[in-house]
Amino acid sequence: MRFSIAIVLAPVLVLAGCSRETKAAPTKAEVTLEPGVYHPAHPELFKLVTVESRDLPTVLHANGSVTPDVNRTIHVTSQGSGRVMDLRVKLGDHVSKGQVLLSIYSADLASAFSDYQKAVADERLSKRALDRAQLLFSKGALAQKDLEVAQDTEDKAQVDVQNTLDHVRLLGGNPDHPSAVIELRAPVSGTIVEQNVAGSEGVKSLDNSPNLFTIADLSQVWILCDVYENDLGEVHLADPADIRLNAYPDKNYHGRVVDISRVLDPNIRAAKVRIVLSNRDGSLRPGMFAVATFHSRKLLPKIVVPSDAIMRLQDKDWVFRKEGASTFRRLEVHALALNEGSISEVEGGVRPGEQLISNALEFSTAMAEQGK
Repeated sequence: MRFSIAIVLAPVLVLAGCSRETKAAPTKAEVTLEPGVYHPAHPELFKLVTVESRDLPTVLHANGSVTPDVNRTIHVTSQGSGRVMDLRVKLGDHVSKGQVLLSIYSADLASAFSDYQKAVADERLSKRALDRAQLLFSKGALAQKDLEVAQDTEDKAQVDVQNTLDHVRLLGGNPDHPSAVIELRAPVSGTIVEQNVAGSEGVKSLDNSPNLFTIADLSQVWILCDVYENDLGEVHLADPADIRLNAYPDKNYHGRVVDISRVLDPNIRAAKVRIVLSNRDGSLRPGMFAVATFHSRKLLPKIVVPSDAIMRLQDKDWVFRKEGASTFRRLEVHALALNEGSISEVEGGVRPGEQLISNALEFSTAMAEQGK
C-alpha cells in the first residue's frame, strides 16, 4: 500500500517543480480563458483600420410615424340618409376613380325623385297653358296681364324642375334612371385609409355623419415626428432627413422637412415636424413607426470607423481592437449611421488612433472556426 502512494506522488512533485520553473510563461489554456480576447494564428491575414476623429454635423434623432399626405386625401360622405345595401370595399383596398364603394337605399333620394317627377309634370302643364295663352293673345282674345301670368307660371315651373333635378343629382341619383338606391362612387383613385361604415348600417346625412371613407393617394406620404423644444434650433425648413422604419431596418429613406409646427404639445414639450417622402412602390404604410435623423449645420468632432469594422450581435455593436502583435479584444460600442453609408460614428469603447479589424464579421467567423 505504501508503494502505491509513492508512485502517485512522484509525478505530482515533478509537475510542481516544472511549474515553478515556467511560471512566467502563460499557457494556451490561460490565454483562451480570458473572455473577449482573441489570438488569430495568422494575424497578418486580417486588414486593420484606424479609429479617426472628424468634424461632422450633429445628428438628431426623432421618433414619428407614417401618415397620409392630407393634400392628397379625400373624404367621402353621403348627402342622403338611408341603409347600406351593398358594401363593396374595405379598409386598405385600392380603388379607382368612379368605382362604386357602396349602395344605399335612401328615402331622401326616393323623395327627391318624387319631387322631380312632380315638377316635370307641373312644367308640362304650365307650358301647355302658356302656349294656349299666347295663341289667344295673338287673336286678341286674351289680355296682356293674363299672358304675363301664364309666362310667370312657366318660368317658375322651369326653376322648380332645375332645383329638384339638382337635388336628385346631389344625392347621387341619375334622372334618366329613377331609383331610391344611391351608388356612392370614389371621387379619386387611391387607397382607403379610413372606413366608418359596415354592411346593413344606417347612414345619416352629411350634416350628421362622419366620413364614410377616406381615400388617400399614398404615392407620397408624410413622416410626422416629435422634436423637443431644446432641439428645435437644429431643424430647419427644407433640411434633408434620413428615415428608418422598424418594418424595413436595412433600408434608408430620404425626405425633406416641409413644416415645423409653431405650437408645442404641452404634455411632451415637443413640436410636430413634417417630412415629405416619396412612396412610389407603396411600401410605406400609414401607421408605421419611423425614426427621422436630422444632420445639423453645426460641426462637432466625432469618432468614426468604417461600418464593416462594426459587428451587430444580440442587439449590440462590437469591434475588435488590436492590443498586441497577435492579440485582439472585442469591445462594445454604440454605432450611429451617417450620411456616408460606409462610415459610422461610434460612442464609447474606442479612441482615435487605435487600430481595429476592418471586417468584424469576417474576423468573428474565422475565430469561431479556429476556436480562439
